[in-house]
Amino acid sequence: MQMMTLKQALALTLLALCMRAGALTAAEPSAQRIVSVGGSITEIVYALGAGERLVGVDTTSLWPEAAQALPQVGYQRNLSAEGVLSLAPTLVLATHEAGPADVIEQLRQAGVTVVRLPDRPEPGVIANKVRGVASALGLEAAGERLARRIVAHQQRVTQRLAGIEARPRVLFLLDIGRGSPLAAGRDTAAATMIRLAGADNALDGFASYKPISAEAIVAAAPEILLMSDATLQQLGGVEGVLEMPGVALTPAGRQRRIVTMNGLYLLGFGPRQPQALQDLATLLHPELDLAGTAHE
Repeated sequence: MQMMTLKQALALTLLALCMRAGALTAAEPSAQRIVSVGGSITEIVYALGAGERLVGVDTTSLWPEAAQALPQVGYQRNLSAEGVLSLAPTLVLATHEAGPADVIEQLRQAGVTVVRLPDRPEPGVIANKVRGVASALGLEAAGERLARRIVAHQQRVTQRLAGIEARPRVLFLLDIGRGSPLAAGRDTAAATMIRLAGADNALDGFASYKPISAEAIVAAAPEILLMSDATLQQLGGVEGVLEMPGVALTPAGRQRRIVTMNGLYLLGFGPRQPQALQDLATLLHPELDLAGTAHE
């Protein structure tokens, strides 16, 4: 009985703190205590110059490096209300992937404002996500400037790639630390980036990410293998990738064409996405000169 009383007292204390802080937030946005759930959202908060308002982030929030020094609330799809509330936030910014749903509801019942933002891997979503975050922070003007810069950079890169005739077949591999690597099918962030960078996804017969067999790798006949830096390391470097069943029989394997980028940078669809797209296009099309596209 005594233990239950202590738990209830702690819950009531946290609730009262959140409600008091929420009242302060309504009057003074700069006094917000924010928990950001989603790497791209955290990047946007920092890009808007509001990083000092963050009191916690999820495990996908790896950029900028300052975010890694903040308390973590766990993986965005497996949050706990207690962990988030222990940071006494007044505002939680989260993508629609964040959950579980009952945790999100518990945060709202505790008096915390929860703003959900879209996270589809589409270029047009990024600007709207920036505007959504900016509105929640009371930084609408700064958000509009950032959104317009992002859109302008995207458009410049897209225009430079519009005339590409040779579109290499690219296979994206993702190692999650157990079993065979996963390959990116359609409707994925990887497939979108490959398409925008002037190439074709080598696998479009399925959606999402799925394990891939040696036979499927050979049949896909990729000309380039694309993966994150972490996946390359987990697979044993270039030689480890080439030793994967089926890889040596592909054009990419024979030519040792393996392209790597930071995973969050490549697939995060945050404010750095236009530059990531430019960098990916340069790696896939080394014959192109895209230098300076960001500042034209």
